[in-house]
Amino acid sequence: MPLFRDEEYLRVDFEEEKEKDEALWVKCKSCEKLIFKKKLKENNHVCPNCNAYFFLTAKERIKTLVDEETFSDKTKRIESDDPLDFVDTQPYKEKVKENQTETGMFDAIIVGTGEIEEVPLVLGVMDFRFIGGSMGSVVGEQIVSGIERAVDEDLPFVLVSSSGGARMQEGILSLFQMVKTTSARDLLSEAGLPFISVMTYPTTAGVEASIASLGDVTIAERGALIGFAGRRVIEETIGEDLPQDFQSSRFAMEHGIVDSVVERESMRNELATILGFFN
Repeated sequence: MPLFRDEEYLRVDFEEEKEKDEALWVKCKSCEKLIFKKKLKENNHVCPNCNAYFFLTAKERIKTLVDEETFSDKTKRIESDDPLDFVDTQPYKEKVKENQTETGMFDAIIVGTGEIEEVPLVLGVMDFRFIGGSMGSVVGEQIVSGIERAVDEDLPFVLVSSSGGARMQEGILSLFQMVKTTSARDLLSEAGLPFISVMTYPTTAGVEASIASLGDVTIAERGALIGFAGRRVIEETIGEDLPQDFQSSRFAMEHGIVDSVVERESMRNELATILGFFN
């Protein structure tokens, strides 16, 4: 059975997300205040009252980063063919179709070309809505495809991670993607091209332990959760209490996991500065 199959019927148009309801207000889970949706969007999906970050979809994230009308979606039209015939609360194929319908995406990542302050690049952005942004065979293939495109077109590669880790429904095939993406990352080094990794909430487990940790420059968005295993698992394993800020963006910078912590509204300028240095 093939690992992938081409799916031409699914459209992934790069357009404004349509509201699923007519609500004009949204409640912040942090301060519990109501926010006008239009105002929230204008504020980069950051609560204007308490500065708590709301999730960004991959499409929303791309729009905050690239120059207007420069992004070209190069995501490969493939989906996993469920070689394990996996079933948990529902068959894996059904779960994938359900997430495709809800998100309008083939899988948990969009890869394409664009410009930031007129500097061209290849950009991959993960979307946590799609099965927790988990990295299965399709996400691994898309990342590798983006890296290969960057090498072919002599462009820097930027990956924005938002993932719970490896996709358990694909078993060891998912774990293979850690090796696959890590190996492909060497292509950028051999070509002398920069790889900038941006970790957002959350970047964990197999994604954090592989491709997301291998940037020439690694940035954490403020408020990002960064780590491998969960707090409870680690505490039970080592028999000790962990610091309150364990796996926070600040903790990651203080312990050398990332190079800087950047506010969401400053991320585009930060990337432009780094890309300008390498350009």
